[in-house]
Amino acid sequence: MDVLDEYSGHTDPGGAAIRRSLGPLTISKVSVGPMDNNAYLLTCTATNEALLVDAANEPERIADLVGAEDGRPELRHLVTTHRHHDHWQALGAVAGMFQTRQIAHPLDAPELPIPMDELVSQGDTVEFGEISLEVIHLRGHTPGSIALLYRGPDRPHLFTGDSLFPGGPGKTWSAEDFTSLMNDLESRVFGELPDDTWVYPGHGDDTTLGRERPSLKEWRERGW
Repeated sequence: MDVLDEYSGHTDPGGAAIRRSLGPLTISKVSVGPMDNNAYLLTCTATNEALLVDAANEPERIADLVGAEDGRPELRHLVTTHRHHDHWQALGAVAGMFQTRQIAHPLDAPELPIPMDELVSQGDTVEFGEISLEVIHLRGHTPGSIALLYRGPDRPHLFTGDSLFPGGPGKTWSAEDFTSLMNDLESRVFGELPDDTWVYPGHGDDTTLGRERPSLKEWRERGW
């Protein structure tokens, strides 16, 4: 797989991966499967230990992203942001290939295809190498959807699954779920993090909180 070091936030299904270096952490993004799902490989620079966010589809392409050379990252952790099937189609295969530790929220874990090794909730942290990711529980898209926050040396970096995209929150199926998700996004994300926070969603292009913040009122009013 080609990996481009010019990070734009955009990847194409079946195309090259993109990679950015934040110093202590390297982030590689690839689009997999027919629904343009994003999988993110996070690698601790100091230890070469890695974590994957969402083994969504195409386990062979995910394995190619990790690489086969002697210096490849050691993929040891696999976080599933939520229980929807398009985000875990490759979970069993990738876990089997790399003998990873599986992580998810307890409300979504029972519907995942393999058992979880670690259950995480609001305020918990996921550690790998010398990297710490903060868990943010965002209720609405699914009961157990989570985002992962890395407080980088340059800015915060937030992996939102399907809870936040360019242009709005993730899909919900009732007015109550929509209100819950908007409340969590406003209090736990927009209310806590600065505009330069980089957002890595579960599908499509990246964005920033500053780009989306002016639209919060509009999202509330339209109801989706």
